Amino acid sequence: MAQKKVVSIEDRIPKLKQARKKKANRRLLFYLSIFFILISVVVYLQSPLSYIRTIQVAGNSFLNDDEVVKQADLVKNENIWTIDTEVTESKLKDSPIIASAKVIRKLPWTVSITIDEYELVGYKQQETTYFPVLGNGTTLQSMGKNTYNGDAPLIKGFNKEAYLHRMTNELEKLPETIRKLISEVHWTPEKENKDKIMLYMNDGFVVDARIPNFAESMDIYPSIVSQLDEESEGIIHIGVGAYFESFKEGKKASSVAEEDREE
Repeated sequence: MAQKKVVSIEDRIPKLKQARKKKANRRLLFYLSIFFILISVVVYLQSPLSYIRTIQVAGNSFLNDDEVVKQADLVKNENIWTIDTEVTESKLKDSPIIASAKVIRKLPWTVSITIDEYELVGYKQQETTYFPVLGNGTTLQSMGKNTYNGDAPLIKGFNKEAYLHRMTNELEKLPETIRKLISEVHWTPEKENKDKIMLYMNDGFVVDARIPNFAESMDIYPSIVSQLDEESEGIIHIGVGAYFESFKEGKKASSVAEEDREE
């Protein structure tokens, strides 16, 4: 029968001491690391290292970077941790040009601002100056220009802000491909129909429509035009019904596109 090897307590003590020492060193190293991290954080927060050095701006078109930063009420050399991002975003959205905003910190000293501006939907002409009009009805009086490049329709006759806002809201809902077909939008209110509008299209047609649900009604326009002769000239009526009225023949023709929509 094999004899078991007996290890004396004296032999085990040095190994136990060594193991305990390693464990104690690891614990000490852990606590020292935590301590130095905390010290570093405190030093960072209290030193110029945590001051804003860079402010990045993205998504702006009508406003330049400096105007966005001013609207956000941010300044360099301000502690980055004193910024309330939600308050800053709220300040940005107070601008009639900014639809939404996102502000984030990028450590150690950068603040990033990303905005979404209201879309350009048209221009208002005053004498020889053209002023951009946004989807929320805001007219940018400080950004008038003397030339018109046709990148958005001319908006005419809207001398009441309420109707202008409703119209621009509908224009913003339009697909860009359809909006680019519009040359001019005229508000032509009647006694029984204050929402009446007339559109002059780049393809030569005239559209008789109403402001309410205009974007939805206008979706059918390309289908109507595709079924007309290239030499046709007249008014396309959209709204409750959709039909074409020729200038030459002076008669109305029901649109097959309307029938397709009803099906």
